[in-house]
Amino acid sequence: MKKIAVLILIAAYFQAPAANGQWDQPAQSDHYMVASGHQLATEAGLDILRKGGNAFDAGVATAMALNVTRPMSAGMMGVAPTLIYVANEKEVHSYNGLGPAPAKDTPEYIRAQGWPVAPIFGINAQLIPASPDAWIAILEKYGTMSFAEVSASAIKLAEGGHPLNKTTAGFMQISSVEISLMKHLWPYNYSIFWKPFEPKGPKPGDILYQKDLAKTLTLMAQAEQAELKKSHDRIKALEAGRDVFYRGEIADAIAKLHQDRGGPMTKSDLEKFHGKWEQPVFGTYQGYTVYSNGPWCQGPTVPMILQILEGIDLKALKHNSPEYIAMVAQAIELAYADREAYFGDPDFVDVPLKGLLSKEYAAERRKLINPKAGFGKMPDPGDPWKYEGRPRPAKVYRPRLTPASLPPHRAAHDTTYLAVVDKMGNGFSLTPSDFPYSPMVPGYGIMLGNRIQQFRLKEGHPAQIAPNKRPRLTPNPSMVTKDGELFMAFGTPGGDQQPQAMVQVFLNIVEFGMDPQTAINAPRFKSLNFPDSFSPHFYYPGKIQLEEAIRDRAEILSKRNYKVEILSPPAVTMGAVCAIIRDKSGKLIGGADPREEAVAKGE
Repeated sequence: MKKIAVLILIAAYFQAPAANGQWDQPAQSDHYMVASGHQLATEAGLDILRKGGNAFDAGVATAMALNVTRPMSAGMMGVAPTLIYVANEKEVHSYNGLGPAPAKDTPEYIRAQGWPVAPIFGINAQLIPASPDAWIAILEKYGTMSFAEVSASAIKLAEGGHPLNKTTAGFMQISSVEISLMKHLWPYNYSIFWKPFEPKGPKPGDILYQKDLAKTLTLMAQAEQAELKKSHDRIKALEAGRDVFYRGEIADAIAKLHQDRGGPMTKSDLEKFHGKWEQPVFGTYQGYTVYSNGPWCQGPTVPMILQILEGIDLKALKHNSPEYIAMVAQAIELAYADREAYFGDPDFVDVPLKGLLSKEYAAERRKLINPKAGFGKMPDPGDPWKYEGRPRPAKVYRPRLTPASLPPHRAAHDTTYLAVVDKMGNGFSLTPSDFPYSPMVPGYGIMLGNRIQQFRLKEGHPAQIAPNKRPRLTPNPSMVTKDGELFMAFGTPGGDQQPQAMVQVFLNIVEFGMDPQTAINAPRFKSLNFPDSFSPHFYYPGKIQLEEAIRDRAEILSKRNYKVEILSPPAVTMGAVCAIIRDKSGKLIGGADPREEAVAKGE
């Protein structure tokens, strides 16, 4: 019977996209909608909405299911930067779903472990896990359902297994050298993600089981339900579920892993951690207000780029013309130069955010754009302090960059993304991420990722590692409002491509009148003219990548000081955007990226 059920699931799974015309036409609904990086995660969110949950309940359920179905892209206990729109408040709120470095982590400590740069993999690459904290915080403040209810789909997918789609199976395919290293360095990881698929490796339709992960989520749900039965206090019950992870059995297992492997994380690090609600960052473009999380991620570059472009007649340049590509790419590079100079954890770094997001500063930066000649190297950061309303500090970091001697890394395990809008008009936008390139916690099926690599060891860099500090994260969800009403929730995986893809899709919709699916399907470009956010932070002066469909622009761009590279489809490093628009009538229109088989669906 169980085998028959699995076969039915596989059949339904592979037939569904063709049946609903996915990737050809936008999804539409008058009630509610979910868009995410995996069909089964989208279904998990819809299931909660069918049962009367709101966007925040469904968002958490979708995130958990996405962590199960896209484990190479978004480890269950990784990062969860979140934006929400509360319809009855007409307000956007930000949750800082990013864990800090353990208290032992200093540049000196990292170098003593043999790393000349921020650790790329292994036990020293792990941040304090943030996702469980974010889920509980969102459910406590804005949700209506229990942790047990919203985790049910994720537990089922992990315990009973789920069929791999082409994207997940592809990301799980690693070289024989990597397999050998994994087998010897991290045998527990190997036993879950690679051993079951030997000798040929995972293929679409193969079933991935994560029974230990199901056990971990079940422990949290059981603790919640036991407290709820005892006290009948929903908040107290949710905290009981959280405590299992950060103070109880799971925390003990994480601390033991680090103790056994000589890692820096302690139970005290876990007990002290709490994410926090904070004011979102925003800018405006043509009457739209574009929100992001704070400068502890790269999100503020999205409104910065758009404000630089706001004074340019982009329509007159024609979509994806060489001049258009040059204009947008240079706006991106100007914002990323400021990202490199100024962005970091604002609890540790004085970020001139008011100046960076001022219209006057955007106008100043706009003057540097020349559609007839690329910068050729990363432009210098600007001086936002004169628009900040306070004196410039005596010491300000100035990038000194060395071009990379190796070509760009073409493979990607990526991140993923989800958006939810419910029938009340509430919105949810979350970019979960983390990768299994550090040892997982034996018996619990959880990976703590390797986001330490988004720190720097360089003295004075705003993202320099320090105890209890957050790195400058790449995942960055976004939301857009118009006249105070939710207009769009959107985001993407893709590392440094995230803001670039998001800006291109936004402009496709707002400037060129495309529906979300058409806007997402349109070919993209990607600048690499700045230091990569991932260690060892390679830098490719003047380099730009184009998707195959706009190959014919390459010759003109190469004559204008660009080093052009063409990416063959499917170019997963170009991002995998999901978006949901809510129009003036309340109708929902969604799109999801075929580059990674994302799915948008409404009912």
